Amino acid sequence: MARTSAIDTLPPEVKAWLDNALLATNFRGYEAFAAELQERGCTVSRSSVHRYGQKLERRLSAIRASTEAAKMLAANVDDTENHLSGSVISLVQSELFETLLNLQEADIEDDPAERMKLLSNAARSISEVSRASIANKKWQGEVLAKAQVAAEKIDAIGKKGGLSAELGEEIRRVVLGMAE
Repeated sequence: MARTSAIDTLPPEVKAWLDNALLATNFRGYEAFAAELQERGCTVSRSSVHRYGQKLERRLSAIRASTEAAKMLAANVDDTENHLSGSVISLVQSELFETLLNLQEADIEDDPAERMKLLSNAARSISEVSRASIANKKWQGEVLAKAQVAAEKIDAIGKKGGLSAELGEEIRRVVLGMAE
């Protein structure tokens, strides 16, 4: 089983201070933080603070990148056909797959029970994302079916009212979402 990090044993208020201090200094000055922790009665090496800082920085960077990607998608994707949800589901599926691969490549010395717990959690997450993907595709199919029915009704009304075939086709394309 993996060793508990010295940072994880810190009192919550000290860990919160460290998190805020790391953010405030843009993840610089690990030696000073180790000294400050020593003054606060916590024995933590500069290396432990550095490892923790790098991990926190990676985590925050990933969150920022995901947030930016979501903002870009929301700003640039016409979501009338639910493309945004499909994109998010694809991103989550990719991340889960990557995590599963990393878990498989983890050291064999890891605790088997912990490994099984992680695999179980990953499987549950994959199952939830798969259900969301299926529901999304079902919803898209239902919307397309409704659009088809609407297009057929427009065709029938157009033919009755003397609508030209050309104009009827243009309306059909708009209703089915094929127009630019």
